[in-house]
Amino acid sequence: MHHFEKSELEGLSKIYRLNLINSVTGYKSAHLLGTASASGVDNLAVFSSVVHLGSNPALIGFILRPTTVPRHSHANMKSTGVFTLNSISKTQIEDAHHTSAKYPEEISEFDQTNLSSEKKEGWIAPYVKGASIQLGCSYVNEYPIEENDTILIVGQIEHIYIQEALLGTDGWVQLDKGEIVSINGLDGYALPTLLERFEYARPKK
Repeated sequence: MHHFEKSELEGLSKIYRLNLINSVTGYKSAHLLGTASASGVDNLAVFSSVVHLGSNPALIGFILRPTTVPRHSHANMKSTGVFTLNSISKTQIEDAHHTSAKYPEEISEFDQTNLSSEKKEGWIAPYVKGASIQLGCSYVNEYPIEENDTILIVGQIEHIYIQEALLGTDGWVQLDKGEIVSINGLDGYALPTLLERFEYARPKK
């Protein structure tokens, strides 16, 4: 096996280190995060750090990179108080990845891709039309991570929209039925397949 120790990691080129550290921890969730600016410009950006924080209340978290450069998603959700999270399907990966390009604030990523904005009554942040899963979230709080100047954003799920075919009778959502992708590293998109689902594990007698 190839062995990297801390001193060697620090000496790697920036791109090699980014690829290595972002991919070595495994597959991550893939979401398109939708926001709208106070002036009404829709923004869309791909995120691979969304995690479950709790079910009651229904909280999610994600990591925002250092705000040393403009972060339109961050500014928008703080000014409006809301954002959306949208699943990414197999047919959307090229357009979804393009939303990571750095456009000026006045340009909407919806206009630069084949992705379409969908507005729902009473919610200023745009959903992605056709997404199998759409979450309407409110901005709750943020916590600075001093070690690398990133920010943990905490949001609360206010609305859930799911294609009927994905929703089980017990509330479990089977993602592969919607060909929903995950991300490996920064730019690798994968299509997971369900292998097995087990009952709640209890100690063996």
